[in-house]
Amino acid sequence: MMLKRSLIYALLALFALYFALPLAFMLLNSLKSSAELRDGAFLAWPRAPELSAWRAAWDALGGSFVNSLLLAVPVVTLSSLLAALNGFILCKFRFRGSELVFIGLLVALFLPIKVYLLPLAISLAKLGLGKSLGVLIAIHVIYSLPLALFFRNHYLGFPDELLRAARIDGAGFWALFLRIVLPLSKPVFVVVVILQFTTIWNEYLFGLVFTEADGRPITAALAQLGATGEGGVRDYNVEMAAALLAALPTLAVYLLAGKHFTRGLVAGAVKG
Repeated sequence: MMLKRSLIYALLALFALYFALPLAFMLLNSLKSSAELRDGAFLAWPRAPELSAWRAAWDALGGSFVNSLLLAVPVVTLSSLLAALNGFILCKFRFRGSELVFIGLLVALFLPIKVYLLPLAISLAKLGLGKSLGVLIAIHVIYSLPLALFFRNHYLGFPDELLRAARIDGAGFWALFLRIVLPLSKPVFVVVVILQFTTIWNEYLFGLVFTEADGRPITAALAQLGATGEGGVRDYNVEMAAALLAALPTLAVYLLAGKHFTRGLVAGAVKG
Protein backbone atom coordinates (compact mmCIF):
# COMPACT_ATOMS: atom_id res chain seq x y z
CA MET A 1 0.00 0.00 0.00
CA MET A 2 2.83 2.41 0.91
CA LEU A 3 4.65 1.60 -2.36
CA LYS A 4 1.48 2.17 -4.37
CA ARG A 5 0.91 5.53 -2.69
CA SER A 6 4.53 6.55 -3.31
CA LEU A 7 4.19 5.67 -7.01
CA ILE A 8 1.01 7.73 -7.26
CA TYR A 9 2.68 10.74 -5.63
CA ALA A 10 5.72 10.36 -7.91
CA LEU A 11 3.48 10.24 -10.98
CA LEU A 12 1.57 13.32 -9.81
CA ALA A 13 4.86 15.13 -9.20
CA LEU A 14 5.98 14.32 -12.76
CA PHE A 15 2.71 15.65 -14.16
CA ALA A 16 3.05 18.82 -12.07
CA LEU A 17 6.63 19.28 -13.27
CA TYR A 18 5.58 18.73 -16.89
CA PHE A 19 2.99 21.52 -16.70
CA ALA A 20 5.04 23.84 -14.47
CA LEU A 21 8.24 23.88 -16.53
CA PRO A 22 6.82 25.90 -19.46
CA LEU A 23 5.46 28.48 -17.03
CA ALA A 24 8.82 28.66 -15.27
CA PHE A 25 10.66 29.20 -18.57
CA MET A 26 8.14 31.87 -19.58
CA LEU A 27 8.63 33.66 -16.27
CA LEU A 28 12.43 33.53 -16.54
CA ASN A 29 12.42 34.79 -20.13
CA SER A 30 9.97 37.57 -19.31
CA LEU A 31 12.64 38.90 -16.93
CA LYS A 32 15.28 39.09 -19.68
CA SER A 33 15.95 41.86 -22.16
CA SER A 34 15.20 41.41 -25.86
CA ALA A 35 18.92 41.52 -26.65
CA GLU A 36 19.63 38.71 -24.20
CA LEU A 37 16.94 36.54 -25.78
CA ARG A 38 18.24 37.23 -29.27
CA ASP A 39 21.64 36.00 -28.10
CA GLY A 40 20.03 32.56 -27.71
CA ALA A 41 19.96 32.49 -23.90
CA PHE A 42 16.50 30.96 -23.77
CA LEU A 43 17.24 28.29 -21.17
CA ALA A 44 19.74 30.31 -19.13
CA TRP A 45 19.08 32.22 -15.91
CA PRO A 46 18.57 35.98 -16.57
CA ARG A 47 21.91 37.80 -16.44
CA ALA A 48 20.30 40.94 -15.06
CA PRO A 49 16.60 40.40 -14.25
CA GLU A 50 14.43 43.37 -15.23
CA LEU A 51 10.72 44.23 -15.42
CA SER A 52 10.78 46.21 -18.66
CA ALA A 53 8.93 43.43 -20.52
CA TRP A 54 6.18 43.41 -17.87
CA ARG A 55 5.82 47.19 -18.09
CA ALA A 56 5.58 46.99 -21.89
CA ALA A 57 3.01 44.18 -21.62
CA TRP A 58 0.89 46.21 -19.20
CA ASP A 59 1.11 49.29 -21.42
CA ALA A 60 -0.16 47.19 -24.33
CA LEU A 61 -2.79 45.14 -22.47
CA GLY A 62 -3.69 47.12 -19.35
CA GLY A 63 -6.91 48.46 -20.87
CA SER A 64 -7.91 45.00 -22.11
CA PHE A 65 -7.17 43.55 -18.65
CA VAL A 66 -9.67 46.01 -17.17
CA ASN A 67 -12.15 45.16 -19.96
CA SER A 68 -11.91 41.48 -19.06
CA LEU A 69 -12.60 42.30 -15.41
CA LEU A 70 -15.59 44.44 -16.41
CA LEU A 71 -16.83 41.50 -18.49
CA ALA A 72 -16.09 38.63 -16.12
CA VAL A 73 -17.36 40.06 -12.82
CA PRO A 74 -20.95 40.89 -13.90
CA VAL A 75 -21.28 37.78 -16.09
CA VAL A 76 -20.06 35.42 -13.37
CA THR A 77 -22.24 37.10 -10.71
CA LEU A 78 -25.44 37.28 -12.78
CA SER A 79 -25.12 33.88 -14.45
CA SER A 80 -24.35 32.10 -11.16
CA LEU A 81 -27.30 33.67 -9.36
CA LEU A 82 -29.67 33.01 -12.28
CA ALA A 83 -28.45 29.42 -12.54
CA ALA A 84 -29.07 28.87 -8.83
CA LEU A 85 -32.54 30.44 -9.06
CA ASN A 86 -33.55 28.47 -12.16
CA GLY A 87 -32.18 25.24 -10.73
CA PHE A 88 -34.22 25.77 -7.56
CA ILE A 89 -37.40 26.40 -9.55
CA LEU A 90 -36.88 23.38 -11.82
CA CYS A 91 -36.22 21.13 -8.83
CA LYS A 92 -38.66 22.25 -6.14
CA PHE A 93 -41.37 24.16 -8.01
CA ARG A 94 -42.43 21.80 -10.80
CA PHE A 95 -44.80 23.27 -13.38
CA ARG A 96 -46.36 22.11 -16.63
CA GLY A 97 -43.58 21.92 -19.18
CA SER A 98 -40.77 21.90 -16.62
CA GLU A 99 -39.43 18.63 -18.05
CA LEU A 100 -39.32 20.18 -21.52
CA VAL A 101 -37.39 23.13 -20.09
CA PHE A 102 -35.01 20.67 -18.43
CA ILE A 103 -34.45 18.80 -21.72
CA GLY A 104 -33.96 22.09 -23.56
CA LEU A 105 -31.32 23.22 -21.07
CA LEU A 106 -29.64 19.82 -21.27
CA VAL A 107 -29.41 20.06 -25.07
CA ALA A 108 -28.20 23.67 -24.90
CA LEU A 109 -25.47 22.67 -22.44
CA PHE A 110 -23.79 20.57 -25.13
CA LEU A 111 -24.08 23.08 -27.96
CA PRO A 112 -20.84 25.03 -28.54
CA ILE A 113 -21.22 28.78 -28.29
CA LYS A 114 -19.80 29.15 -31.82
CA VAL A 115 -23.10 27.78 -33.18
CA TYR A 116 -24.79 31.03 -32.15
CA LEU A 117 -22.18 33.37 -33.63
CA LEU A 118 -23.68 34.02 -37.08
CA PRO A 119 -27.36 34.18 -35.97
CA LEU A 120 -26.42 36.55 -33.15
CA ALA A 121 -24.36 38.80 -35.42
CA ILE A 122 -27.24 39.06 -37.93
CA SER A 123 -29.90 39.60 -35.24
CA LEU A 124 -27.93 42.26 -33.36
CA ALA A 125 -27.18 44.08 -36.62
CA LYS A 126 -30.89 44.15 -37.51
CA LEU A 127 -31.76 45.40 -34.03
CA GLY A 128 -29.20 48.16 -34.36
CA LEU A 129 -27.25 47.06 -31.30
CA GLY A 130 -23.65 48.08 -31.80
CA LYS A 131 -20.51 46.41 -30.61
CA SER A 132 -20.11 46.97 -26.89
CA LEU A 133 -19.14 45.29 -23.65
CA GLY A 134 -22.78 45.40 -22.53
CA VAL A 135 -23.87 43.31 -25.53
CA LEU A 136 -21.14 40.77 -24.80
CA ILE A 137 -22.22 40.57 -21.14
CA ALA A 138 -25.85 39.92 -22.15
CA ILE A 139 -24.79 37.21 -24.63
CA HIS A 140 -22.77 35.31 -22.04
CA VAL A 141 -25.40 35.62 -19.30
CA ILE A 142 -28.09 34.17 -21.60
CA TYR A 143 -25.80 31.45 -22.92
CA SER A 144 -24.99 30.44 -19.32
CA LEU A 145 -28.61 29.57 -18.41
CA PRO A 146 -27.97 25.78 -18.79
CA LEU A 147 -25.69 26.00 -15.75
CA ALA A 148 -28.96 25.68 -13.81
CA LEU A 149 -28.57 21.91 -14.24
CA PHE A 150 -25.62 21.89 -11.80
CA PHE A 151 -27.82 23.47 -9.13
CA ARG A 152 -30.88 21.37 -10.01
CA ASN A 153 -28.98 18.15 -9.41
CA HIS A 154 -27.66 19.53 -6.12
CA TYR A 155 -31.11 20.65 -4.96
CA LEU A 156 -32.59 17.19 -5.57
CA GLY A 157 -30.83 16.18 -2.37
CA PHE A 158 -32.47 18.94 -0.32
CA PRO A 159 -35.06 17.54 2.14
CA ASP A 160 -38.54 18.78 1.28
CA GLU A 161 -39.37 18.72 4.99
CA LEU A 162 -36.92 21.59 5.56
CA LEU A 163 -38.63 23.75 2.96
CA ARG A 164 -42.11 22.83 4.23
CA ALA A 165 -41.13 23.77 7.78
CA ALA A 166 -39.85 27.13 6.54
CA ARG A 167 -43.13 27.73 4.68
CA ILE A 168 -45.09 26.96 7.83
CA ASP A 169 -42.99 29.60 9.61
CA GLY A 170 -44.10 32.12 6.99
CA ALA A 171 -41.18 32.03 4.56
CA GLY A 172 -42.08 32.96 1.00
CA PHE A 173 -40.30 32.00 -2.21
CA TRP A 174 -37.54 34.60 -1.95
CA ALA A 175 -36.98 33.91 1.75
CA LEU A 176 -36.61 30.21 0.98
CA PHE A 177 -34.15 30.89 -1.80
CA LEU A 178 -32.06 33.64 -0.21
CA ARG A 179 -32.00 32.50 3.43
CA ILE A 180 -32.04 28.71 3.17
CA VAL A 181 -31.22 27.38 -0.29
CA LEU A 182 -28.51 29.79 -1.42
CA PRO A 183 -26.35 29.57 1.75
CA LEU A 184 -26.42 25.76 1.43
CA SER A 185 -25.32 25.91 -2.22
CA LYS A 186 -21.73 26.99 -1.58
CA PRO A 187 -19.98 23.86 -2.99
CA VAL A 188 -21.83 23.99 -6.32
CA PHE A 189 -21.65 27.78 -6.39
CA VAL A 190 -17.85 27.60 -6.18
CA VAL A 191 -17.73 25.16 -9.11
CA VAL A 192 -19.95 27.35 -11.28
CA VAL A 193 -17.97 30.49 -10.39
CA ILE A 194 -14.65 28.82 -11.26
CA LEU A 195 -15.95 27.37 -14.53
CA GLN A 196 -17.62 30.62 -15.53
CA PHE A 197 -14.70 32.84 -14.62
CA THR A 198 -12.29 30.63 -16.57
CA THR A 199 -14.59 30.58 -19.59
CA ILE A 200 -15.32 34.31 -19.60
CA TRP A 201 -11.75 35.38 -18.87
CA ASN A 202 -10.54 33.28 -21.80
CA GLU A 203 -13.20 34.75 -24.10
CA TYR A 204 -11.74 35.31 -27.55
CA LEU A 205 -14.06 34.79 -30.54
CA PHE A 206 -17.11 36.71 -29.32
CA GLY A 207 -14.86 39.36 -27.81
CA LEU A 208 -13.29 39.84 -31.23
CA VAL A 209 -16.64 40.02 -33.07
CA PHE A 210 -18.88 41.94 -30.68
CA THR A 211 -16.54 44.61 -29.30
CA GLU A 212 -14.56 47.49 -30.74
CA ALA A 213 -10.76 47.60 -30.55
CA ASP A 214 -10.74 49.63 -27.31
CA GLY A 215 -13.28 47.34 -25.63
CA ARG A 216 -11.76 43.95 -26.38
CA PRO A 217 -11.02 41.45 -23.60
CA ILE A 218 -7.43 40.54 -22.88
CA THR A 219 -7.28 37.29 -24.86
CA ALA A 220 -8.47 39.00 -28.05
CA ALA A 221 -5.94 41.79 -27.50
CA LEU A 222 -3.20 39.27 -26.67
CA ALA A 223 -3.65 37.50 -30.01
CA GLN A 224 -3.16 40.81 -31.78
CA LEU A 225 -0.10 41.88 -29.79
CA GLY A 226 2.16 40.90 -32.70
CA ALA A 227 5.42 42.68 -33.34
CA THR A 228 6.25 45.00 -30.46
CA GLY A 229 9.95 45.69 -30.90
CA GLU A 230 11.83 48.21 -32.96
CA GLY A 231 11.61 47.64 -36.71
CA GLY A 232 8.77 45.16 -36.33
CA VAL A 233 10.93 42.59 -34.52
CA ARG A 234 9.00 40.38 -32.12
CA ASP A 235 9.84 40.96 -28.48
CA TYR A 236 9.30 37.46 -27.12
CA ASN A 237 9.99 38.59 -23.57
CA VAL A 238 7.06 41.02 -23.83
CA GLU A 239 4.82 38.35 -25.34
CA MET A 240 5.67 35.91 -22.55
CA ALA A 241 5.02 38.56 -19.90
CA ALA A 242 1.70 39.37 -21.60
CA ALA A 243 0.69 35.69 -21.68
CA LEU A 244 1.49 35.32 -17.98
CA LEU A 245 -0.38 38.53 -17.21
CA ALA A 246 -3.44 37.15 -18.99
CA ALA A 247 -3.19 33.86 -17.08
CA LEU A 248 -2.72 35.33 -13.58
CA PRO A 249 -6.41 35.88 -12.64
CA THR A 250 -7.53 32.35 -13.53
CA LEU A 251 -4.50 30.92 -11.74
CA ALA A 252 -5.35 32.99 -8.67
CA VAL A 253 -8.98 31.78 -8.73
CA TYR A 254 -7.92 28.13 -8.86
CA LEU A 255 -5.34 28.58 -6.10
CA LEU A 256 -7.83 30.34 -3.81
CA ALA A 257 -10.89 28.17 -4.47
CA GLY A 258 -9.48 25.01 -6.01
CA LYS A 259 -9.84 22.90 -2.85
CA HIS A 260 -13.63 23.37 -3.06
CA PHE A 261 -13.80 22.49 -6.77
CA THR A 262 -13.86 18.68 -6.62
CA ARG A 263 -16.14 18.68 -3.58
CA GLY A 264 -18.62 20.97 -5.31
CA LEU A 265 -18.42 19.10 -8.61
CA VAL A 266 -19.37 15.86 -6.88
CA ALA A 267 -22.15 17.61 -4.93
CA GLY A 268 -23.69 18.83 -8.17
CA ALA A 269 -23.39 15.55 -10.05
CA VAL A 270 -24.30 12.66 -7.78
CA LYS A 271 -28.04 13.33 -7.66
CA GLY A 272 -30.70 13.30 -10.34
